[in-house]
Amino acid sequence: MRGWERALSVLEALCERGQAAGHGWTLETELLLSHQQQVNVLESQGLVELAGREDRAELSVVEGRPVRWAARLTPYGHDTLVYGCSRPRAEPSSGETASDRQLVELIPSQMVALRVFVGLTGQLRVPSADGLGEQVCTASCDHGIKRWRLYLTPDQMESVAYGLWLHRMTGSAAEANRFGREYGVVYSPARASDNPSAAGGAARGGTGVSGRG
Repeated sequence: MRGWERALSVLEALCERGQAAGHGWTLETELLLSHQQQVNVLESQGLVELAGREDRAELSVVEGRPVRWAARLTPYGHDTLVYGCSRPRAEPSSGETASDRQLVELIPSQMVALRVFVGLTGQLRVPSADGLGEQVCTASCDHGIKRWRLYLTPDQMESVAYGLWLHRMTGSAAEANRFGREYGVVYSPARASDNPSAAGGAARGGTGVSGRG
């Protein structure tokens, strides 16, 4: 489970237990120790509030026992949970399985270029591959290595190569070159058919890349 998914699961647990209790607080007996440790991280981010002395005293009266620890969502935590649960999840298309997808890790500048590309859907003569926009929308970032993680089909891989080629033609070649080196997919208009498509002009293999990256 990714870091943001773990965080959402803890926020969801706090929300559900707080609502069930009626007073909005989740007590230490209602949350696993590992989740309590995650709560401390979320508290430092402003998403969770830990009960102070007065709150614990009031909760102790309500519960009829000493309450040493309690937590609840802040308004920011509530909104993070609502937003996170509303994010679309990429689903394989009909006839497509997880084995059809490849893990692709993009550096920030590649992801910026890819967002521009999918954002132009409807304006480009060669549109992005089906489902690529959704993959970009639901991509997660591994902040430890500063890479965006996407799971792409071969058609989507070739579409990425086309988007990065556009980026190269209008600015930097580094992003397309890096993608070609790491995944062996390079776009070249010379390979496109009379009715060009991003897939038709992409080729596997790291050759044919110009520019420096």
